[in-house]
Amino acid sequence: MDTRTDLLVRLNQTALQLLEFSRSVADPDTPMYEGWTVKKTLGHILFWHESFARNVRDLADGVKPAPVSGAYSELNRRCFEELENVTFQEVLDRFKAANDVINRRIMDSKLVLIPYRVGSRSYSPEEHLEVVSKHILTHLKALKAAVKRRLK
Repeated sequence: MDTRTDLLVRLNQTALQLLEFSRSVADPDTPMYEGWTVKKTLGHILFWHESFARNVRDLADGVKPAPVSGAYSELNRRCFEELENVTFQEVLDRFKAANDVINRRIMDSKLVLIPYRVGSRSYSPEEHLEVVSKHILTHLKALKAAVKRRLK
C-alpha cells in the first residue's frame, strides 16, 4: 500500500483536475445521470469531501467526530437540498476549502481510524484517501463525458 503522503499527493492531483475541469464548464445544469446535473454531481462530491474534512479535523482536535447518518439515497437527497441555493462557484470554493482542511490535518498521528458513515466501518487514513480519490475520479470521468455529449 502507498504511504499516506503518496495518497495525499494523489488526492491533491485528483482534486486539482476536478477543480480545473469544473471551472471550464459553461453550463453547470448540464444533465449527468437521472435527476443529476454537473452542479448536483459536484455538490455530491462536496458533501462527502466536507464530511471527510470534518471527521479528520475533529479527530485531530481530539473531538468525537459525528459522521453522516442515513441511507445513500437519503444522504444524496439531503445534499441536493442543502446545496440548492448555493452557487456553482461556492461549491468549488467549499470543495477547495475542505481539501485544504484534509491537507492540514490528515498527517496527524492521532488519526488511526476515520469514520465514514454511521453503520459503516471506519477506514484508516490511507484507505480513506484512496477511496476518496477513486470516488472523485469516477465522477470526474462521468462529468467529462456528460459535458462532451452536451457539446456534440
